[in-house]
Amino acid sequence: MDLYPVSAVDDLPEGKFKIVQVGKRSIGVYNVKGDYYAVLNYCPHQGAELCKGPVCGTTLESNVFEFIYGRDQEIVRCPWHGWEFDLKTGKSLFSEKVRTRSYPVVVENGTVHLVIGAEANKEGTHV
Repeated sequence: MDLYPVSAVDDLPEGKFKIVQVGKRSIGVYNVKGDYYAVLNYCPHQGAELCKGPVCGTTLESNVFEFIYGRDQEIVRCPWHGWEFDLKTGKSLFSEKVRTRSYPVVVENGTVHLVIGAEANKEGTHV
């Protein structure tokens, strides 16, 4: 397991993100309501740079003719075809079989770090 420093905590405020290069991988690191998450900058549909898409919310389950918006700032939408992914887990919102890789993020001594290696496959790990 390797830690890769990404940013000082103060340089990645709530609602912001940063795209970093770790070896051959491009990874988006996001501050979602004070917690940090990271996803691979690659849409599994056709390879778009996923993290260049908008960060938004989505419609929630509701009654007929009712529109409920929620999960604001928790979803990244592919800039090419609009596929939506949960920033916390990397899972798509439309299929349990489709996801983008997510990476654990830890904060140590005021620095945000990506965790790359054996622990990187655990979903939902964040600080």
